[in-house]
Amino acid sequence: MSTLHVVEEILRESGEPMSVREIVEYAKGRLPTKSKTPDTVVARDLSMDLKRKGDESQFIRVSPGRYTMRALAAGTEPTQILSSAMKHERAGTLPAATTPATKAEPSTSSSSG
Repeated sequence: MSTLHVVEEILRESGEPMSVREIVEYAKGRLPTKSKTPDTVVARDLSMDLKRKGDESQFIRVSPGRYTMRALAAGTEPTQILSSAMKHERAGTLPAATTPATKAEPSTSSSSG
């Protein structure tokens, strides 16, 4: 059984998006690799499948390092999933860059008005 077949079983069993680490932990030895870093093998295989097959892949990346089955995500618009994931990803980096500008605007506007 291939790595992707095991990943498919795990994602169908869980019914929700999982990180590569969660997939490997849930697999508990079912993965056909003897690698010391099975996370890398799973991440590589998922990424290659998505790259090669694109929209025809049975997997979908919902955020960096998190995957689910395309069929399970069919009830939700893919743009909503990706949009949500992008907001969460940006949330960690943007506030530091935008906070000073945001604080400066209200104080300038308050002084003028």
